[in-house]
Amino acid sequence: MPKDAHNKAAEHHENAAKSHKLAAEHHGKGDHTKGREESSKAKTHSKTAHDHSEMADDKSRAAK
Repeated sequence: MPKDAHNKAAEHHENAAKSHKLAAEHHGKGDHTKGREESSKAKTHSKTAHDHSEMADDKSRAAK
């Protein structure tokens, strides 16, 4: 169902945003190791969100 894929994409977009924020906070405090870890998590969530968005788009097109 396209709605499920859209919800998964939204969830990963939200998690990416949280990780980006945490990365910025850690970098701001000079904790670059933690900042890089959070940046990496953000990248993973962003990629997964993109994949789910593509899947949702494909399912939406197929449903028409």
